[in-house]
Amino acid sequence: MAASSEVPGDDGVRHPGGEVHAWLPGQNQTLCGLPLSRTRLRRFPHVPFDYSATDQLTGADPVGWICPRCLAAAGGRGGRHRQSWERQSPRP
Repeated sequence: MAASSEVPGDDGVRHPGGEVHAWLPGQNQTLCGLPLSRTRLRRFPHVPFDYSATDQLTGADPVGWICPRCLAAAGGRGGRHRQSWERQSPRP
């Protein structure tokens, strides 16, 4: 995960805050294509990007904005993000 700011956690470990993007360790850009060096995003390799499109952010959350392009790129197909419907009587 990459974020525009950091917030100290209760256990003393830094956590992402502000604008949050999906990032894979070893890459120089986020999943939506933003270069980390030019946008000055901080890297958080110890924090997984486990947000979904239905997550609600409140004023108490340190994360202010989740990139919708990163959400779409990180969601992918298959795995736990399958389609919500299933055909009941398929054709022969």
